[in-house]
Amino acid sequence: MEAEQNDYREEDEVLDESSEAISEEGSVTPVAASEETESTSDAPVEEARDKRAWYVIHCYSGYENKVRHNLEQRIETMGMRNQIFDVVIPTQEEIEVRDGKRRVVERHVFPGYVLVNMIYSNESWFVVRNTPGVTGFVGMGTEPAPLRPEEVSSILRRMEAEAPHVKASFKVGERVRIIDGPFNDFRGTVSEIDSDRTKVRVMVNFFGRETPVELDFLQVEKA
Repeated sequence: MEAEQNDYREEDEVLDESSEAISEEGSVTPVAASEETESTSDAPVEEARDKRAWYVIHCYSGYENKVRHNLEQRIETMGMRNQIFDVVIPTQEEIEVRDGKRRVVERHVFPGYVLVNMIYSNESWFVVRNTPGVTGFVGMGTEPAPLRPEEVSSILRRMEAEAPHVKASFKVGERVRIIDGPFNDFRGTVSEIDSDRTKVRVMVNFFGRETPVELDFLQVEKA
């Protein structure tokens, strides 16, 4: 009898250990499922982010601001903020020297082009393509080609340049008149332009000889 009772006790112990093992395994399963659920719940968001890209649209030169305004209005009225995120006209500040005066002007880096950050789909393509002033997307074939990341970085660097680019109103080979300094009212020909230093070298006829004179942009004007 004692042997039989010992056998029963051993069987009970085996059953208890098996139930504990099953319980432990069962407790792991729901955790794994919840983790999988959490990871898959973020998938659509990550997938949408991956699909965002910068595209280039073409318009008539001089109508870039109008096209941006028209497109932004269509995005709002047609509820496309979840697919079309930003409309940018690449610009850069320039210091223009004209008639001895400097003025800061905003120049379009790529006249006739506008950048659009969006998720490409039939709906977003329709909204952008049918915006008044837009003549088409830039790309080969029937679908537009997104800009490469390095191309976007290059454009943004140009837009965020700290020092404005200085642009003179005259060119090499043009006749100019000196309006300031010891050679005031002399006329000569531009031989070299140094935009970084805002200096210009002018060949002046001085006592029958062509003499190079270095001047500031503000000291000369077109003859």
